[in-house]
Amino acid sequence: MAGQSRKWMILVATIWIQAFTGTNFDFSAYSSEMKAVLGVSQVQLNYLATASDLGKAVGWSSGLALMWLPLWAVMFTAAAMGLVGYGVQWLVISNVIALPYFVVFLVCLLAGCSICWFNTVCFVLCIKNFPSNRPLALSLTVSFNGVSAALYNLAVNSLNPSTSAAYLLLNALVPLFTSIAALVPILRQPPVDPPDPEVVKRDQFTFLKLNLLAVITGLYLLFLHPSNALMACFLFTGAVFLLILPLGIPGVVYARNWFRRTVYSSIRLDGSGFILVDAEDLELHKELLSRDSLANGLPNSSNIEGSPHGANECCSCAAVIEKDQLVMLGQEHTAKMLGRSLDFWLYYLAYFCGGTIGLVYSNNIGQIAQSLGHSLMNSKLITVYSAFSFFGRLLSAAPDFIRTKFYFARTGWLTIALLPTPIAFFVLVAFGGNPLAIQAGTALIGLSSGFIFAAAVSITSELFGPESAGVNHNILITNIPIGSLIYGFLAALVYDSNAVSGVGLLANSVVCMGRKCYFWTFVWWGCISLLGLASSVLLFIRTKPAYHRFEQSRTSTMLY
Repeated sequence: MAGQSRKWMILVATIWIQAFTGTNFDFSAYSSEMKAVLGVSQVQLNYLATASDLGKAVGWSSGLALMWLPLWAVMFTAAAMGLVGYGVQWLVISNVIALPYFVVFLVCLLAGCSICWFNTVCFVLCIKNFPSNRPLALSLTVSFNGVSAALYNLAVNSLNPSTSAAYLLLNALVPLFTSIAALVPILRQPPVDPPDPEVVKRDQFTFLKLNLLAVITGLYLLFLHPSNALMACFLFTGAVFLLILPLGIPGVVYARNWFRRTVYSSIRLDGSGFILVDAEDLELHKELLSRDSLANGLPNSSNIEGSPHGANECCSCAAVIEKDQLVMLGQEHTAKMLGRSLDFWLYYLAYFCGGTIGLVYSNNIGQIAQSLGHSLMNSKLITVYSAFSFFGRLLSAAPDFIRTKFYFARTGWLTIALLPTPIAFFVLVAFGGNPLAIQAGTALIGLSSGFIFAAAVSITSELFGPESAGVNHNILITNIPIGSLIYGFLAALVYDSNAVSGVGLLANSVVCMGRKCYFWTFVWWGCISLLGLASSVLLFIRTKPAYHRFEQSRTSTMLY
C-alpha cells in the first residue's frame, strides 16, 4: 500500500520539475535587454532564440544517457546544463563579463538542451509509475510546463522588477533547487506491480481531481496581477502553495487504503467513463482487425496500404485521401517507414505550421509589445500566453475524459485546436494597435499551441505505434528548431527593414516602433497557419476510418 502513496509523490515531484523547467517560455521577458547589451540586430537575436529551440533537436541524447546513468543523475545533469547555460547569460546581460556572440549562441543551445533532458526524466517517471494511466499522467504533468513563465514572472516582480536579468538568474538556480526537492521521491520509486482494475479506476478519479486543481492554479495565475513587489511576493507564495497542495494526495491514498482494509465499502466504480487509448487496447485492436480482415477479405493489419479501389478514383482529391491510408491504430513505424508515410508528413506540416509558429510568437512577445508602445504590458502578455498555454495542455486530456459520452478522433481534436491560431493572427492584423486585441490574440495562440504540444505524444503513439513513440516523437519535433529559424528570420527581416524609419539606435541596437514592425509578419504567419489547418483537416479525413475501427473493436469487446 505504501507503493501507491509513493507513486503519487513521484507525480507531484514531476509536476514541480515541469512547472519550473519551462524556462524557454520567458525568453521574450529579457530578449530586449539581451539585444541591447549585445548590440545585435533582430535577425541575430532570432538566432539566439533558435539556439534555445535547437536544443530540442538533440533531445535524443538524454535517452542515450539513460542507458548508462541512473534517472537522478540525468536530472542533475540537466540542472547543471541549465545552471551553466542560463548562468553565463545572466553574467553577460548584467555586464559582469563580455563574450563573443558565438559563445552566447552556444550557451543558449546548452540551456535549451537542459529542458529536453528534464522532459525525458518526467516522461520516464510517468510511463514507469502509471503504465495504465499513462496519457492522463503525461498530459497533466506536461501541462505545468506551460505555466513556468507566469511563475517566473511573479518571482521576478517580487524580487527586482526593474531588471529582466533576474529571469536568467532564476532560470539558472530554480531548476537546480527543484531537482534537489524531487530527489527523494525519485530515489524511493515503488516496484511496478501488475495493474489492478480497481486501483486503475480510482487513480483515474484522482487524476480528475488533480486536473481541477490545475485549472484553479491556472485561473489564479491568469486573473491575479501584482500591483507592487509586496503583492507579487504574496501571489507567488500562493502559487507555490497550490503546487505543494497535491502533496496531500499520498496521505489521502494511504488513509483510503487503510479504510478499505478495515471498513467494508460497497461503493463500486464499474460505471467509470474513463477509457484511454493505451498499448494494451491497441494490441487487442490489432488482433480483432486481423480476424475481421481474414473474414471479410480486407487487407491484413500488417499492411498499411489503403484499399485498392482508391487507385481507380478519377478525382485527385479522393486519390490523395486514400493513398496509403492508415488501416489501424498502433501499427509500429520505423524511421524509414515514417519518411514514406503521407500521414506523417501531413502531421509534421500541421505541427510545423501550428504549434511551432505559436512558440515563435511567444519568443517575439517582448519586441511586439515594445514596437507597439506597450512595453509595460510585456509581463502581462507573458502571463496571458503562459496561462492559456497551460489551459490548452490541460484540454488535451479532455478526449480521454469524455470518451464514453462523445467519441471523436484525436486528429479531429488536433484540427479544432489549430483553428484559433489563424484567427488570432488576423485579429492582430486588423486590430494590432488595440491592447485588448493583443491580449486576445496572445491568449488564442497560447491555447492552440499548448494543446498541440501536449497532445502530440499521444497522437504520435496512436498513429505510428507506442513502442516507437519515443524515437518518432523526436523526429517530429525537429520541426521546432527549423520553424524557429524560418519564422523568426522572417519576423526579424520585416522588423529590421522598418527599423530605419523607427526611433533609431538605442544602446547600440536598432529598435523599430509602430504597427508596421510586425504587420506583414502577422499576415504571413496567419497564411502559414491556414496551411497547417488545411493539412490537419486532410490528416483527420485520412485517419478517421482507423479511429472508427478502433472504437468499434473496443466497444465490441466491452459487450462480452
